[in-house]
Amino acid sequence: MPDFSERFRADLAALMRWRRDVRSFLSDPVDEALLQECLSAIARAPSVGLSEPWRIVRLESAPARAHAIANFRAENAAALAEQPGDRAPSYARLKLSGLEEAPVHLALFCAEETQRGHGLGARTMPQTRAYSVVAAATQFWLVARAHGLGVGWVSILDPERLRRDLDLPEGWALVAYLCVGWPAERSDTPELERAGWQERRGSLPVLER
Repeated sequence: MPDFSERFRADLAALMRWRRDVRSFLSDPVDEALLQECLSAIARAPSVGLSEPWRIVRLESAPARAHAIANFRAENAAALAEQPGDRAPSYARLKLSGLEEAPVHLALFCAEETQRGHGLGARTMPQTRAYSVVAAATQFWLVARAHGLGVGWVSILDPERLRRDLDLPEGWALVAYLCVGWPAERSDTPELERAGWQERRGSLPVLER
């Protein structure tokens, strides 16, 4: 195991601080070799029982992206309609996706019925397969950020509708829809915090038993 230096630990802390959800992207393309290097981090991600349940779908065609954009618009309109009167204007001002600008679209699915891993660890907590995909997305995100790329996680989507629209197997469940590209702006403060939607907690609540 490498002897990680104090400088490395400081850089890692800075990387995690700068790992922000990006929703505004430049139109510049992402070099394919760089994207593949970032994706390779997923292969090294932890997974319950070594099940490696992630399934990566890269949306390249105009019809595929149109499905995702239409899905987001429908769900975003429904979410806006459900906002309390005093929150609706704030919600309407938020930019909640970079779907139309990001040069790279990645949808990470969980193959819930995978036979890899022989069910180890998933009998009592089957959701750990989806958690494994979250870990994979996080590793991808950190590597991408280390190269200066921005990543935005779009969660305002109907997962089942997207799966059907992309004609994917029924056993696949959407975990993360990621927009990837060069960020149009740089900040280490969460966008929702800058927009006044929610302040970050000043302390970490830890319960003791």
